[in-house]
Amino acid sequence: MQHHKYAVVLAAGQGTRMKSKLYKVLHPVCGKPMVQHIVHRLEALAMDQIVVVVGHGAEQVKNQLGSSVDYAFQEKQLGTAHAVKMCSEQLRGKQGTTIVVTGDTPLIREETLHRLMTHHAETQAAATVLTTVLADPTGYGRIVRNEQGHVERIVEHKDTNEQERAIGEISTGIFCFDNQLLFAALDQVNNNNAQGEYYLPDVIGILKGQNQIISAYLTEDVEDGMGVNDRVQLAYAEQILRRRINEGHMRNGVTIIDPHSTYIESDVVIGPDTVIQPNTFLRGKTVIGSDCTIGPNADLTDVQVENGVSIQYSVIVKSTVRQVASVGPFAYIRPGSDVGEHVKVGDFVELKNTRIGNHSKVSHLSYLGDAEVGEHVNVGCGTITVNYDGVKKHKTEIGDHSFIGCNSNLIAPVIIGEGSYVAAGSTINRNVPDDALAIARVRQDNKEGYAKKLLRKEK
Repeated sequence: MQHHKYAVVLAAGQGTRMKSKLYKVLHPVCGKPMVQHIVHRLEALAMDQIVVVVGHGAEQVKNQLGSSVDYAFQEKQLGTAHAVKMCSEQLRGKQGTTIVVTGDTPLIREETLHRLMTHHAETQAAATVLTTVLADPTGYGRIVRNEQGHVERIVEHKDTNEQERAIGEISTGIFCFDNQLLFAALDQVNNNNAQGEYYLPDVIGILKGQNQIISAYLTEDVEDGMGVNDRVQLAYAEQILRRRINEGHMRNGVTIIDPHSTYIESDVVIGPDTVIQPNTFLRGKTVIGSDCTIGPNADLTDVQVENGVSIQYSVIVKSTVRQVASVGPFAYIRPGSDVGEHVKVGDFVELKNTRIGNHSKVSHLSYLGDAEVGEHVNVGCGTITVNYDGVKKHKTEIGDHSFIGCNSNLIAPVIIGEGSYVAAGSTINRNVPDDALAIARVRQDNKEGYAKKLLRKEK
């Protein structure tokens, strides 16, 4: 018989300590909102159903997570037990195991959740709490165990006596339950406490009173259950996750010269024998091949980089850089661009929605926008595609094996034929046939002896 697995993600709290108009669980850690990290981990565990409990900012959360999960709405924040109870419509009466995770624990790992659920099944417990041992457990609920090592109760810090306060094992707020027992117990939770809220840990006491087995899974990694309540903790979580991401890449054969100054978001893929230099930011869905050198000071967002590429001191967004190409220093490649194999894009070059064919060069000080550049083309210094007439963008096409002289304006729409030559300083506003030389500049006129007169005037 298949055992069903459900998950409840508690994401209804506003998070006032964040002092933000952005809803708490949507604050990003390593480029992905906290709650998205948690949903991805749960999806990896093949849950039958994931229910996210939303309150404030429900629409924003739904926009982020989409239809991959179900939603329950908690109008008033009356506590964690009340929040789980809001999932009655989706889960009450179903057989299986339910894992409850708070939406502000972005560091929880897939394997930790998996071990928690395995431990829960092996001990045949009605409830299992994920615990860890802290050097300073102040503020956390303590785990009180009996002689058999089973959990007796969870005591909130405010309610501890001296003996309980000395306990270092704390609740992370992440639980596993038998689903039917959970929803039956939720009906018995009361709010006779300092906050007047319905607490989920009270379910443990209720199940204990029914002589059910209560278990705890102790994780060695104290970071796993770390919650994020303010921006100081947000930065700390970012630091920890960044370290994990960087270490993962290094173990997979990537050289990171200085992990402390390298910022790689969670969905980035990097091939072996690639070297990442300091002050590099790799964001979004960036994929980098092998044998590349990226950085120093490279900033890539949603970029596809093939093997053997070199990129330094450059910003690239939503574009492709093909094999053995080199970019930079100080290049800016904007969305929709495609840099071909063995291409050189040099210093102070800006590309926008432009494709450059294999073995071509744009070595310095040029702007190419909405352009289609062929193979083996040399684009001289200071070349500008004049693509915007104030109303519409127009296209420039440059054929294979052509040569564009320095300081040329190519006024689009215009086609520069194959094997053609544009003389330096030309402003081209008509098509150039294949193999033609195009000169479009005023003929030089030297006025003999005139410079002396000018200089005399100035004196």
